[in-house]
Amino acid sequence: MTSMHLLIRGRVQGVGYRATFAEVAIKLGLRGWVRNRHDGSVEAYLHGSNDSIDAIVTWAKRGPPAAQVDEVTATPAQDAAENFSSFRIRPTL
Repeated sequence: MTSMHLLIRGRVQGVGYRATFAEVAIKLGLRGWVRNRHDGSVEAYLHGSNDSIDAIVTWAKRGPPAAQVDEVTATPAQDAAENFSSFRIRPTL
């Protein structure tokens, strides 16, 4: 199990990116969260198997059909103090 922080830039708000990201993350068995940021990017914290994280990073580079992803920055993260039991959408930061 590993943890990863993602920052996704491009046209990723107002196109269903967060909701679709959450659906994919849940299907992959990931725990953590995704949220919009006021700067127009999307941020996610993920915890799960290496294969599942690799799969969602690959998906994040495409996103849903209406998205135009310019950049995905994936950074290994320390396990959060929170004990995530599921995946959820958080409010905008």
